[in-house]
Amino acid sequence: MGHLGSVPPDVAVVPPVPLVNAANALTALRLALVPVFVALVVASELTHPGWRIIATVTFVVASTTDLVDGWIARRFGLVTSFGKVADPIADKALTGAALVLLSWYDALPWWVTTVILTREVGVTLIRFWVIRYGVIAASHGGKIKTALQILAIVWYLWPTPTVLTGVGGWIMAAAVLVTVVTGLDYIVRAVRMRRHAT
Repeated sequence: MGHLGSVPPDVAVVPPVPLVNAANALTALRLALVPVFVALVVASELTHPGWRIIATVTFVVASTTDLVDGWIARRFGLVTSFGKVADPIADKALTGAALVLLSWYDALPWWVTTVILTREVGVTLIRFWVIRYGVIAASHGGKIKTALQILAIVWYLWPTPTVLTGVGGWIMAAAVLVTVVTGLDYIVRAVRMRRHAT
């Protein structure tokens, strides 16, 4: 007779995922790079080419960790509660800081920053609204939205030649459009999830 509470021999015991792992380390790095990025942009005042290049590289490195940490977490089973909470916070902190700084230095209209940040905060609140019923998977449109936002921000940050500066506006316009559309799609999917769960 086995001991009370013992695990049957044919049942595999899954060890808990350690909090300190590669995926969470990258997420923490992204969070740590946000104030560094902000300091670099402020130092550049979006007028000094050297500082702008360093700020852009920092932003790209931080954005890249978002792609890598998610892949590592899924590939090696390193998904943790910390990662689920910290990852979207780090994403929004980085993107939000970039947009606010671009608007602060009159490189980007404030209404663009307001629309994008409203959508991002709204989606986060919706996630908490439906979290007890499940998790809404990131859509293909959501990935396109993220890619367009990053590309647009990089275009605005980099000391682009004057003849090419107008391209950034078109990229940002596409980013805003996809941001709004995917935000509405997220609301529809969240409402459907709530209805099916009740």
